[in-house]
Amino acid sequence: MCGIFGYVGSRNDAGNVVVEGLKNLEYRGYDSWGVACSVGDGFLVKKDIGKISAVNGLQFFDHSCLAVAHTRWATHGGVTKANAHPHLSEDGSIAVVHNGIIENFVQIRDDLKAKGHTFLSETDSEVIPHLIEEEYKKSGDFAASVRQACLQFEGRYAILALHTGSKTIVAARTGSPLIVGVMRKDKGAAEDGYFIASDIPAFMNYTKVVQYLDDGEMVVTDGKSILFSDIQTGSEKPKREIEITWSIEQSEKGDFEHYMLKEIMDQKESVARAVNQDEEQIQTLAHAIRDAKGTFLVGCGTAAKACMAAEYFFSVIAKHHVNFAPASEFKLYHHFLQKESLLIVVSQSGETADVLDAMRVAKLKGSKVLAIVNVEGSTIAREADYTLLINAGPERAVASTKALTGQLAVLLLIAHALAGRLQEGRTLLLETGAQINDMLNPRYVHRLKLLAEKIKNEEDLYIIGKSWNYPMALESAIKIQEVSYVHAEGFAGGELKHGPIALIEKGSPCIALYGHDEVTTDLITNAIELKARGAFMIGVGPTQHEVFDEWIKVPDVAAAQPLVNIIPIQVLAYFLAVKRGKNPDMPRNLAKSVTVK
Repeated sequence: MCGIFGYVGSRNDAGNVVVEGLKNLEYRGYDSWGVACSVGDGFLVKKDIGKISAVNGLQFFDHSCLAVAHTRWATHGGVTKANAHPHLSEDGSIAVVHNGIIENFVQIRDDLKAKGHTFLSETDSEVIPHLIEEEYKKSGDFAASVRQACLQFEGRYAILALHTGSKTIVAARTGSPLIVGVMRKDKGAAEDGYFIASDIPAFMNYTKVVQYLDDGEMVVTDGKSILFSDIQTGSEKPKREIEITWSIEQSEKGDFEHYMLKEIMDQKESVARAVNQDEEQIQTLAHAIRDAKGTFLVGCGTAAKACMAAEYFFSVIAKHHVNFAPASEFKLYHHFLQKESLLIVVSQSGETADVLDAMRVAKLKGSKVLAIVNVEGSTIAREADYTLLINAGPERAVASTKALTGQLAVLLLIAHALAGRLQEGRTLLLETGAQINDMLNPRYVHRLKLLAEKIKNEEDLYIIGKSWNYPMALESAIKIQEVSYVHAEGFAGGELKHGPIALIEKGSPCIALYGHDEVTTDLITNAIELKARGAFMIGVGPTQHEVFDEWIKVPDVAAAQPLVNIIPIQVLAYFLAVKRGKNPDMPRNLAKSVTVK
């Protein structure tokens, strides 16, 4: 969600640094932006609605070593300049940017109004600098004032606060992510300084050395030294420095017009990287699943569809029952959890709010947690008992593509290990990765571009699948919805005649996902039922059938079929977005990392 970035150090162009860093966080999704730069005894503030892409930081800020910046995704209050961050205190001496939701802001705001404070926005965030100001009147210590304010907040938040007098950044988090970037001459850097951001790409041009804030922690830095502490107790929390292994080049789009297409094409290599797991660790996790008294899979959005597919993997391959629930619904499952239960959570970012809540529900019952994530050092990765990285590399487009196939690959590998056939699973997935490489050739991609041209003016589209292709039908609908804004729905093939088939008219585009398995005949029968009602049928599978008006061939890869079937839909969704004049990298109303509930 909202992008947060702050810098303090020896450079005197802090405003330019944070503006350029903010541009590297655009993929997170936002509708307004703002910057506050410490100059003299006050702040220079610039904020606006719309995109920051064309803004040059030097147009507004120069000769400052301290600044914060923010991209806002509206929750409380509309998309207006007044609601954009940063927000200032009543006396203008404190500037704050905030990600998350202060759930008790109404009560705090009312108390502050009674003390004479005036509010200029509709946001929950504006109470933060005003409350810090009140605490500062009592103590005269800025860091202590931020801590005392945080103790009064309810909800999830990540905060960066500046004070004109102290020339420091104070940051605090509960639930929403914050990461410190370390730049020191004694480590080979050109300058000294510290960055604090909601994601690493904000400062990747300057340093790959990071320190992580955990929940309930805060940090104070003047650019020369840094102090981590516990919000509740104030006690110091020593932190180690970690070097990030992925490169800037991996996070750039290169010659591709959009990140989404680049990341789709990355799947030529990313599936093989996902399979590159330590065999002993995979076997350990398989034993944990076998010994657990109840295994649950949870995720949100695209990751949830990977979990749904894994239900079938574990059933068909390992003859083992697991339970899936959307992470946002999982708290209701606490009645079934016990100490011997196992929770498997799946998240691209490793910061998904609902997934973190599900983990904490499980932890309260003493259950173990296995995390499958893409971001090393993320909150979910650090809080889990076991962690597996999918190694997809940075994913910048809001719509997840290569992370999904990485998640599916890891879950399929674990299912094979549970069945005592780990090497068979590894071989299958490596061969699948090689066939994806062959499949994603220019002629294949062009064919999907032509199909997008043919159906680009349709406003309704339906996708069917069975078995592990049913979750991929749901995921196909998500991809098409979020980037092209076409109304798309996914169904289990057999559910059509229980209602959805009433939607089919002459020419309605319908996609059928299938493989070579025990349900193929049933799925083709469902496609025939659609065709009989006038549907324009598109098949995605290994073999042609006469029912299809268009056939998109994919490799025949047995249990790995969901990995190859979803890829042409990703490409189709991309071209539908482009041909309808939409930006596939930054869909409206959506954010890459959903860190609020």
